Amino acid sequence: MQVQQRLRLPLPSDPRALISLLVSLSTTRSLSQGEQLHAYLLKSGYIPCSHPSSPYTLLSNHFITFYSRCNLPLLSLLSFLSLPSPPTPSSWSSLLSSLSHHHLPSLTLSYFRSMLLARVPPNRHSIPSVARVIGYLSDPSLARSLHGMSLKTPFATDVFVLTSVLDMYAKCSLLKEAQKLFDEMPERNVVSWSALICGYADAGLHSSVLNLFRSALHDGVEVNDCTFSSVIRVCAETTLLGLGALLHGLTIKFNLDSSPFVGSALVSLYSKCGLLDSSYKVFNEMPERNLSAWNSVLIASAQHGNIGTVFNLFEAMQAAGFQPNYVTFICLLTACSHAGLLDEGKRYFSLMSVYGVEPGPEHYAAMVDLLGRVGRISEALFFIQSMPIEPIESVWGALLTASRIHKDANTAAFAAQKLFEMGSCSPGMHMLLAGTYRAAGRHLEAAQARKAMRDSGLRKDAGLSWLEAGGVIHTFASGDQRHGRSVEIFRVLEEVGKRMEAAGYEPDTSGVHRNVRYHSERLAIGLGLLVVPEGVPIRVMKNIRVCNDCHTAIKYLTKCTGRVVVLRDLHRFHRFENGTCSCGDFW
Repeated sequence: MQVQQRLRLPLPSDPRALISLLVSLSTTRSLSQGEQLHAYLLKSGYIPCSHPSSPYTLLSNHFITFYSRCNLPLLSLLSFLSLPSPPTPSSWSSLLSSLSHHHLPSLTLSYFRSMLLARVPPNRHSIPSVARVIGYLSDPSLARSLHGMSLKTPFATDVFVLTSVLDMYAKCSLLKEAQKLFDEMPERNVVSWSALICGYADAGLHSSVLNLFRSALHDGVEVNDCTFSSVIRVCAETTLLGLGALLHGLTIKFNLDSSPFVGSALVSLYSKCGLLDSSYKVFNEMPERNLSAWNSVLIASAQHGNIGTVFNLFEAMQAAGFQPNYVTFICLLTACSHAGLLDEGKRYFSLMSVYGVEPGPEHYAAMVDLLGRVGRISEALFFIQSMPIEPIESVWGALLTASRIHKDANTAAFAAQKLFEMGSCSPGMHMLLAGTYRAAGRHLEAAQARKAMRDSGLRKDAGLSWLEAGGVIHTFASGDQRHGRSVEIFRVLEEVGKRMEAAGYEPDTSGVHRNVRYHSERLAIGLGLLVVPEGVPIRVMKNIRVCNDCHTAIKYLTKCTGRVVVLRDLHRFHRFENGTCSCGDFW
């Protein structure tokens, strides 16, 4: 209200006083009052100014930043274009910062080229802006060119410039270049460390992330919320619950637990380690939430089968003033797919256009998965053929998976052929096709599919399961007898197996190639029966989809032992308790 009152009074003609007023409006993002000031200056003839050296030119330049902070980058561009010619280096930097900050890579690069053609050299502000959009585009060629250009400037050793180049290399998956640059930096700051840690985390190089984090702490780096969120994300991906909980404690110690970035990572950590209640607790206690936090809790709920919670959270997110984005709709469609809610899935898919979100490959793959899971195989195929974009591997893979579930060997063969034409030769796709033929009783074609995989030099991905106990990760393969307590594990499984068979369990090996008595998840659960205290859920992670027989067996196991088993497979979480599973046998 104070700003509005000032604008009602006769405004000063001193450009420094006007600049001070505009900076105040920019800080508070007071768009309406800023537009009033802009109109007053235009009407009074103070701007546009025809003399680059006039103090009013600096005032015009500040409008570039003002409109950027008000999320109106195109008005920033118009303000720039109204400046006297030639624009100052500061004007160019302000424009590039506005365009890059609002993810307008084409305009950023175009005006950067125009700046160079105008013989304005890049500086410590313009280089980071361009590095940001090149990282966004993930263009290695442009990344190397910009780095080469920056080396010819007086800012070749500037920590701000070097860190932006390092982050650009990491986002372009040029980790060797990023590491080399990091090693050669004469000065590093916490942003430098965080950029490299985040790059390794995005690449899935988990051990490198943890080693870098240890080095940062050893060097006395004051790590920030970005650093912690990257490392916690690695703990989530590798289900290192003990280390993740330790990091949670450190964020509290460093007063970083209130960061929405840390909160989002912790929601994901506890969810992926099977502690959904802890995820909800972290989310509910967050003092500040961003869209990433909402998306994290949405996908956590979807993966654990809490579908009603997903829809309720979506409504709460909108009520809190957040608009759904690309990732939000992936969460919603995933939830619908896991529950077989076709009508709801179609509604959310249509809702994307209302929010201006263009459907991407992940959304189309989720819809194909949903249609396929409910048995609408022909409709799923028609949906793919009518897509406005070219189907990618995950789309055909979803159709192939659905075809296997419903034993539609012909459609599975068609989907597999499309995948092979795209150059996809993953062993998983060959195994899916072979499994579909086998389930349909077409054993000759199943054998031919496996032979084609062998002839291609491919090997089946090993099914692995792991359980964390006493700070140690215990990993198992199917039929594995290498564990130090294998004799005890097999004994307890045999004992429980007798009770399961007495309760009505009958092994079903029709869906697997080899008749292995105990798959990897059963062995991990066997160890859990030995080492996990009564009353504590046995939490097991698996790198591929759980088979039908193991899913049935674990239901019987929980009924006969009274234990709770939380199993995370490739697609979702299964909470087995008293003979039932949270997925409702739909996965």
